Parts: sequence; C-alpha cells; structure tokens
Amino acid sequence: MLISTKANRYANQLIDARAHAKLIPLLSDGGGLSARDGYDIGKRILDASIGQGETPIGRKLGFTNRTIWSKYGVTQAINAPIWAHVFDSTVRYAKDNRGIQSLDGASQPRIEPEVVFGLGATPAPDASIEELVECIEWMAHAFEIVVCPFRDWKFEAVDAIAAFGLHGTLIVGEPHVLSSATRRNLASMLANASVSLSCCTEDSVTLCGAGFGSDVLDSPVHALWHLHQELNSQPQFAPLQAGEIITTGTWTDAYPVQAGQTWVTAFSGIALPGLTVSFV
Repeated sequence: MLISTKANRYANQLIDARAHAKLIPLLSDGGGLSARDGYDIGKRILDASIGQGETPIGRKLGFTNRTIWSKYGVTQAINAPIWAHVFDSTVRYAKDNRGIQSLDGASQPRIEPEVVFGLGATPAPDASIEELVECIEWMAHAFEIVVCPFRDWKFEAVDAIAAFGLHGTLIVGEPHVLSSATRRNLASMLANASVSLSCCTEDSVTLCGAGFGSDVLDSPVHALWHLHQELNSQPQFAPLQAGEIITTGTWTDAYPVQAGQTWVTAFSGIALPGLTVSFV
C-alpha cells in the first residue's frame, strides 16, 4: 500500500496534468504499484474534487470490452475492467441526440460509444444480478470522451485507474425508461445488439468501428454487475446508490477525435437511437 505522502503527490500530479492538459511520466515507471494503489490515488483525487466543489454523480467503467484488452498495457495487456467516478462537471446531455463538444483542454482525446444506466433504486450489497437489473430505471446511449495524460496512450492498468479512469466527458443521449418486461430481457437484448461508429468531415464519411454488446463482459448488464461486486470489496468508496448514472464501457476501440469532425453512431438489434456529436 502506498504511503500517504506518495499517494498525495501522485494525485496532485494527475490533477495538475488534467487542469493544464499536460503529459506526465507513467506512475508505474518506478514499479511496485498495484491496482489497489491506483484506487488509493483515485480516492484522494475524489476527495480533492469534492473539496473543489465538484459533485460525483455516477461511475464509469473502462476496459470492459475484451476485444481491446490486448491493445493496451506496456509490460502486460490490461485484461480486467477498471472504474472511476464521473462528476456533474463532466456529464452533459445531448438534446435530441445531437450535440456540439469543445475539445479545449482535452489531452489526446478519443471517443467511445457506450450504454449508460440510470439507477432508480439502491441495490442491496448482496443483490443478485436479477435484483440489480430491477434497480435500473433508464438506459441511454452515450459517447465517452476519454483523455490520457500519458504519451501515446501507453500505460499500465494502475496508471489508467489513477488518472481519473481516463474519463474526460460523458455525452448522454435521450434516456429511455425501462418497462418490467425490458428489464427481464435487458442482458440478452444488449448482448445481441450492435453499434457502428462513423467519422464525418467536409470531405468524407468513414466507418471507423463496430462492436457488439456481447463484447462488453458478455453484456453491459454484466458490466454493471461486475462494478457492484467490485465495490463490495472496496469499502473506501460508497456503494452504488439510487440516482447514479453508470456508463458501462465502450463497444468499440477508442478512436482519436479532432475539432472539425462529426461522429455518428447507429444501433442494430435494439431500439436505441444513435448519437451525432460535432467537435470544435
């Protein structure tokens, strides 16, 4: 476990890097850091963020998509999910599933198409996956803009955990309130759905990626279940609560974005509208 002064130093480095869009050396370069250390640093960042007036309103999951695990990690592939908080300052809603997003201050931004759940009830610590699904009030499609303070997106899992979980901005589309029947079948419905992700410029439209809900730990519902179980083993963090939003991880790889581009998604196999977001 990290000593307090070292954890505070790492947290301050990451907060400063985020505030000024700076690149910094890997925390893991010195060796000896574990995922637990990453969450210890993340807890200090959480406390500092709250102290600066930000309000945590949910969580983000990362690396839930098994198809991209082998693409990340320096000494070894990142082969397990991570999570971090999202804040009132980092989440926005896209009216009519369309939006404009500034990339000012975003370090090496990339885009990820995801599914977000809104919790209408607080799950019990020992809730089954069926009971957990009953706590979901709504779902929506979203883009997460992920950012990275480490050069060329090269890092270990502990670096990603500590660095805000690589969270930048969450752009949430129209929420859809779930019926009881939809909740019962939600895991399989999402597992069998697919999404396409395209980049549009003045000159071209390029299909950049496509993915299936089953790539996300077999279903975004199972990703939420993983987070619930993980939080049971991390008493330094609050468990899931009613009112939180949870974004469950990307359905494709993360793609670099630039000002002047418009990114568009379309779903198959599920009645979720796509998103259109232009970057400036």
